Amino acid sequence: MNVVTLLFGSFGLLLLLGAPITLALGVASMSALYFLGNDLVYLVQVAYTSVDSFPIMALPAFILAGALMEYSGISKRLVNVAEALAGPATGGLAAATVLACLFFGAISGSGPATTAAVGMLMIPAMIRRNYDKGFAAAITASSGGLGVVIPPSIPMVIYGVSGNQSIAKLFIAGFIPGIIIAGGLMSINYYLCRKKGYRGSGHKWSLGAVVKAIKEGAWSILAPVVILGGIYTGFFTPTEAAVVAIFYTLFVGIFIHRELRWNGCAKSLETCTWMTGRVLLIMFTARAFGRLLVQYRIPEIVANALLAMTTNVYLILALIIAFLIFVGMFMETLATIMILTPVLLPVMIKLGVDPIHFGIILVCCCEIGFETPPLGENLFIASGIADTSIEDISIKALPFSIVEISAVFLIAYVPAISLWLPQLLGY
Repeated sequence: MNVVTLLFGSFGLLLLLGAPITLALGVASMSALYFLGNDLVYLVQVAYTSVDSFPIMALPAFILAGALMEYSGISKRLVNVAEALAGPATGGLAAATVLACLFFGAISGSGPATTAAVGMLMIPAMIRRNYDKGFAAAITASSGGLGVVIPPSIPMVIYGVSGNQSIAKLFIAGFIPGIIIAGGLMSINYYLCRKKGYRGSGHKWSLGAVVKAIKEGAWSILAPVVILGGIYTGFFTPTEAAVVAIFYTLFVGIFIHRELRWNGCAKSLETCTWMTGRVLLIMFTARAFGRLLVQYRIPEIVANALLAMTTNVYLILALIIAFLIFVGMFMETLATIMILTPVLLPVMIKLGVDPIHFGIILVCCCEIGFETPPLGENLFIASGIADTSIEDISIKALPFSIVEISAVFLIAYVPAISLWLPQLLGY
């Protein structure tokens, strides 16, 4: 028990001191190993085995594909399609932001990348239409989280690897929950915009304008169809789909839109290198931490403690959702998934919860963490674009967060929302 105290004590202390999550996880693991008298070479072995996995190859590929789409003109055309569809309605530009995040999330797999790509175009446009800066940033930060729920999703890849679950099945299971969350965001957006007097784009809704936007953005709209269609039909694996996404983006950017230049490729590679390195560092330190948890039977202790309190699956799900939302305020999404999957998944399995269903609940809870301070990455990105304070955005993001939390409870308590589509497709 002394080792467990040292492991969690050093981890908690370092977080309180403001140390990066990677450093906190690594130092806590090293301290425990040193206390046990083990060779620290073990950490190097964990680092190797953490990345020596075929599904992990999808991470840098999806990150690179998402970065390239900004410079190839795909994200711009997706936004144009969304604006043509929703722009003329009350709060149309904000609704178009939700739709654009939905479209872009179906390609990038990343919440921050979706927020940045869509926010750069939509936040200035909303401010020009007299939207409050804080509101424009809040709807963008909240919608950007759709990038990790709508497949393909980098956190789903991490959960699939951590929990030994089918990544393709997770991708399929995330589709309907993502649509539900997007629908909730658009509903509360309509109510708030009507209350605040935010009108549409100023143009009447026109079938011709929609057709024109779809025609100009046809290759952009086709991207998620190619990527997800190939996965769902079994034509290629999620890892192979990530590579296909890169080549598709390069083809469209160079030969169709003719907007992708060497400078854009270089910046995309720089973004990919930085984000991939960050993810892999978190991954291997979290894996070392997780192995020590399993070694000292922490998941079993947690499972027994929860089951001793109650065997009511709905009550335990409510406690876990509240815990995950709280953790998401302070811990990065990928670290949360890698640390908590081996702890919470056995509890869910004991209660008869499908591992795929739990994976969707976990990812949806982490999605809310992107827009909740103090860590919320999407808040910082949107704040920088809108040139307004985190506090201002956080307060105005509260209604959106409440809707998303309500959607998570609905998804948790109605398993068919996540499991119906995979069953229909024979997974």
